[in-house]
Amino acid sequence: MSDLTIRRATAADIPTIDDLLLQVAEVHHQGRPDLFKSGARKYTDDELAGILADDATPVFVAADADGRVLGYAFCIFQQHPGNHVLTDIKTLYIDDLCVDETARGMHVGSTLYRYVLDFARESGCYNVTLNVWSCNPSAQAFYERMGLTPYRIGMEQIL
Repeated sequence: MSDLTIRRATAADIPTIDDLLLQVAEVHHQGRPDLFKSGARKYTDDELAGILADDATPVFVAADADGRVLGYAFCIFQQHPGNHVLTDIKTLYIDDLCVDETARGMHVGSTLYRYVLDFARESGCYNVTLNVWSCNPSAQAFYERMGLTPYRIGMEQIL
């Protein structure tokens, strides 16, 4: 999609972000109903407003030519100064990336992800990291196409 604009999210975007967060929540619920509630909101609107206002947690949205938000990327700067084990690198962690189900396959996600990569480079980050649930193979495949590789694997044993 060539007429896509990537920008920092604002409070005016909260209703659309809420809708997209519900889409993600439903994907997770479908994949792991034992862990994720159906229809649950990840954040209140007040919590979202705080996240959007904090430069340590930049949120980007992808909007079409009409200004309609088609996707978002929630990011968090991470660093571990003074840690006894970890080096003091600056990381941009993607906490959540979502493309509206009506806009999937239109390169919104790849455009948004590449923007986040450029932002991370410009911000002096060493790397970009994220977590992806194993019950979401389409997201795993997307991130692999974007060039991400596993660096840590979470495991569980249900009792």
